[in-house]
Amino acid sequence: QVQLVESGGGLLQAGGSLRLSCLASGRTFSNYAMGWFRQAPGKEREFVATIAWNGGNTVYANSVKGRFTISRDNAKNTVFLQMNSLKPEDTAVYYCAAGLRPWTTTRLSEYGYWGQGTQVTVSS
Repeated sequence: QVQLVESGGGLLQAGGSLRLSCLASGRTFSNYAMGWFRQAPGKEREFVATIAWNGGNTVYANSVKGRFTISRDNAKNTVFLQMNSLKPEDTAVYYCAAGLRPWTTTRLSEYGYWGQGTQVTVSS
């Protein structure tokens, strides 16, 4: 059984930075793509960023491009999301997700495992 545990969320002012981490266990981490999604109150879960199995390819939502960076450390079974220049509209619960294939995908349905989520709140 794959388990994903996120950490690093918090409350901060606009313009600040946060780094989310997601520790994975239960299967060979380095064989699969990883992703980050978020869900704001009253809204559907949306794609944020994804990274291929070897870190060689990354894809970002337009709303975070240039501000967020996804990375992974396969030796530590961990994926990260560095978030800079945060805005109030970035406020959401952020979820780590483990893909079903090695390559990047923005499709929620192509992620088979999800973490419990970590809250990020950005005040204006």
